Amino acid sequence: MKEDLPQRGASAGHERKQLVAWLEHHRDTLKDSSARLLSAPFSTLLTVLVLAVAMALPAGLYVLLDNVRRVTEGMESASQITLYLKESLPPQRQELLLKQLNQDSRFGQIQLISSDQALQEFREYSGWGDVLDYLDTNPLPAVVVVRPLMTDTQPDEMERWLDDLRRLPDVESVQLDMQWVRRLYSLYDLLERGVAALALLLGVAMALIVGNTIRLAIENRREEIVVVKLVGGTDAYVRRPFLYTGFWYGLASALLAWNMVGILLVWISEPVGRLTELYASQFELRGLAFGDGLLLLMLGAGMGIGGAWLAVRRHLSAIEPA
Repeated sequence: MKEDLPQRGASAGHERKQLVAWLEHHRDTLKDSSARLLSAPFSTLLTVLVLAVAMALPAGLYVLLDNVRRVTEGMESASQITLYLKESLPPQRQELLLKQLNQDSRFGQIQLISSDQALQEFREYSGWGDVLDYLDTNPLPAVVVVRPLMTDTQPDEMERWLDDLRRLPDVESVQLDMQWVRRLYSLYDLLERGVAALALLLGVAMALIVGNTIRLAIENRREEIVVVKLVGGTDAYVRRPFLYTGFWYGLASALLAWNMVGILLVWISEPVGRLTELYASQFELRGLAFGDGLLLLMLGAGMGIGGAWLAVRRHLSAIEPA
């Protein structure tokens, strides 16, 4: 038992040295791959620019969709349900209905417009004030205006809310313009699917571009690869520099795409600001959030590594010492 202890210690020390050597090789390979790219700045810049444009397109559309959604948030919150109460409903019953609606967690702001108030507003804004003087009675019913508390409610769920309100005994009819709500959600769905499809297509194109670039790098370093395999280099050892090259391509392209989107937003911010001033709005353009930017960097690096892996897997195995 005592003789086993030094052996285990030696084995642990050997494994530790192997781990240190493996990490040092990754570090050296990472530096060497970046140095090789910087040694050919023109070709590297052209490749990175192409990849950056491919990433900036879906990222820019994503930012555009996010800003459009923020603009229309006010429109969604402005949607309201109008309850037309039954004629000659006593004020006590109206107050009881208001109390019942206020206890419902689905609804936020609730406003009662009496028949006299409705008549006065109609007189002021319709331009038919003289005609109303000839009426013996007030034809307008009392109205309760209800604003949903949750502005992101789907149209189908909103329809169920309307059915619940129609069942109230003191309500004559319920009105909500659902057409524009459905159009708005359909437009969101169309834009989201379009951005996702474009991102997928450009992601595949980016992987193919990186793969073709790595294939050319493999051909240029064919003799070096043959020598490494002759001295016992494994496939993992040979493939590692090319994977790091794909990593640098993807990361640099994603970083440049992030900056492209920011520059585009700065460029259009002035006309957007003038437009919002005309509508007395406080809206401000918002670019990629920090979390979204980090996700873009990770996706770019991942697609670069993926494209490099495809090229290495296909072409590296064909290079063997004679």
